[in-house]
Amino acid sequence: MARSAMLLCPVLVLVLAAAASARVMDRVDGLPRGWQRQRAASPDDPIFLRIALKQQPERALALDQAVLDMSTPGHPNYGMHMTRDELRSYTAPSDTSVSVVTQWLREHAIQPWVDHDWVSFTTTVRIASELLDTQFAWYRYLEGTGAPVLRALAYSVPDRVAAHIDLVQPTTRFGHLGARRPTIFETFPLESGDDDAGPGTKNKFVEDDPSCALGVVTLSCLRFLYNIHYKPTASGANKVAFASFLEEYARYDDLATFEDVYMTGWQGLNFTVELVNGGDNDQHSKADSMEANLDAQYLLGISHPIPLVEYSVGGRGPLVPTANQPSPPGSNEPYLEFLLYMASLNDSALPQTISTSYGEEEQSVPRDYALKVCDMFKQLGARGVSVLFASGDSGPGNRCESNTNNATYFESTFPAGCPWVTAVGGTTGGTASNSPERAASFSSGGFSIYHAQPVWQRDAVGTYLEGIGQTYSQFFNRSGRGIPDISAQSQGFSVCNRGKWSSIGGTSASTPVVAGIVALLNAARKAQGKPPLGFLNPWLYNNSAAFTDITTGAAIGCASRAEFGGDGAWWNATTGWDPVTGLGTPLFDKLLELAAPGTNNA
Repeated sequence: MARSAMLLCPVLVLVLAAAASARVMDRVDGLPRGWQRQRAASPDDPIFLRIALKQQPERALALDQAVLDMSTPGHPNYGMHMTRDELRSYTAPSDTSVSVVTQWLREHAIQPWVDHDWVSFTTTVRIASELLDTQFAWYRYLEGTGAPVLRALAYSVPDRVAAHIDLVQPTTRFGHLGARRPTIFETFPLESGDDDAGPGTKNKFVEDDPSCALGVVTLSCLRFLYNIHYKPTASGANKVAFASFLEEYARYDDLATFEDVYMTGWQGLNFTVELVNGGDNDQHSKADSMEANLDAQYLLGISHPIPLVEYSVGGRGPLVPTANQPSPPGSNEPYLEFLLYMASLNDSALPQTISTSYGEEEQSVPRDYALKVCDMFKQLGARGVSVLFASGDSGPGNRCESNTNNATYFESTFPAGCPWVTAVGGTTGGTASNSPERAASFSSGGFSIYHAQPVWQRDAVGTYLEGIGQTYSQFFNRSGRGIPDISAQSQGFSVCNRGKWSSIGGTSASTPVVAGIVALLNAARKAQGKPPLGFLNPWLYNNSAAFTDITTGAAIGCASRAEFGGDGAWWNATTGWDPVTGLGTPLFDKLLELAAPGTNNA
C-alpha cells in the first residue's frame, strides 16, 4: 500500500501542479436567466475564437497620456493626431506575447493567424475544450427563435499565457440573438389629415417650421434653437458617419422624401454604405428601419453637403442577461467587429465624426469586453475621430437591480459610460417663443461601474456631487465617469420611414443632431487648415460657456423599487453639469468661433 502511494505521488504532484498553473479568466456563476442547455457539443463541431493580446503596459499608459494631450486645448500637442501606423506602435503587443500565445496554440495543433494585437483561429470543440480547460455545449434561449450557440460556463488558460491576454471570446458570453431596440424612446404616427395625401405631402405635422412653434422638431427648428447657419463645402476628406446594427438599413427612398419636404434645393444628396462583418443593405427589407432612417435624415440634414457614410454591421455581440433585460428583445451590438473594421481602415478612409444610437445596461456587458471595446474607441480618438453615443432612455434606470446581489442600484449605460466617447443626453421644449429647453424625463445619465471619473470632468462632476450631498449615494458609484457630457433636443422628431411620417423621441434623436454639429465644426476647421477635433471631451469641458445650461426638468426611473415610494428616482437638471443633460445644449455660433475663429456663421 505504501509502495503504491509512493508510485502515485509523482503523478499526483504533476496533476496538482498543472491545476495550480491554470488561471480562470472568466466564469458565469450559474446559467443566466432564460437560457437552457440543449445538448453536449460534438467533439468535431467547429468553433471560431479570437484572443485579445495585452498591450505593453508602459506603451498603454503612454497612449492614454498622448490622447489626452492631443485632445486638451492649450497643450503643445493639441490636434496632433496619429496615423494608423503611429498608433500601432503604441498598441503592438510584445514579441514575447505573440510568441507565447501562438506557441501555446500550436501545441494544440491549432494554426492561428495574427493581426497586430488579435489572434484568431478556428478549431474543433474537442481541441478548444482542452485548450481552455472547459466544456463547450449548445445553449438556447427558451423564448424566441434564436439558434443555439456554443458556450462554456468558465474558461481557464495557463498562467504563462494569462499574463499575455485580455480575453478569449466568445466563450462565457451568453446573449440572445433576437433584435434589440435601439434607444428610440417613443414613436407616434403623424397623420396627414388627408387620406389621399402622399408621403411627401406638407401639412401641419411635417411642415418645416423655422420658429419651432408647432412643437414638431424639424431641421429649421433645430437650426433656430442652436443658431446653426454655417454651410460647409463638400469634401471627401471630411466625412460624417453612423453605425447601423441589428439588420436595420437606411432607405434611399425615405431620404429622398425627407429631402423633398425639409431640404429644398438639396434634393438628390445621398449616403454611401460600407458593409462590415457580413452586414447588408437590403432596401426592400421587411424589418424596421426607423433608427437607421432617423440617423441618415438628421445627420445629412444638419451637416450637408459633407459626405455621409452608413456602416451596416452584421452579427451579434456578447450579452450577460440582467434583471432589466433578461429576455428578447436583447442582444449587444457587435461593437468589437465594427471597431476591428475601423482600425483596419487607411487614414484617408476614416470619417472624422461617428454617431451611434445604440446601447444597453453597462452591467449586462462583461467587464473584460467593455474595457477592451472602450480602449478601441480611445484608439479612434487618437486618429482624430470624434465618437458620439446616445446616453439611453431610462433616466437613472428601469429595473434598477444589481446583477451581483439583486440590490437596488442605478443603471449606467454602455458604451456611453466609456470615457473615450461623448455621451449625448436629451432635452425637450424650447419649441415656442421664449420657452427654454428642459431635461427630457427619459434622458439616461449616471456614473459608470467600470470606468473611473476622468480628470477632464472632475471639477464639473465634483461640483454636482457636492451639491447633492449623500442623496442616492448608496445607489451609484460616486467615483465613476459621469454621463451624459452634453445634450440636445430628443422628442418629436419628424422622420419618414417606409413612406410614412412618424414623430420620434429618444436620445437616438439627439445624438445625430450633435454629431452633425461636430461635423460642421470639423469642416470649418478643415477650411482653415486645422486638424479635426478628434476626442471631444476635454475640449467640451474646457468650453462649457459654449452651451446653454439646462436647469429645469428631471429624468425619472426605478419606479418599481420600494426605496423610492412608488415615485421613482430622479436626476434633476441643475446649474452646471448634471447626469441628465451634462453641460447643456450647444450654442453653435460660440462653438464655431472656438473651433475655427473668424468663420462666418452664415
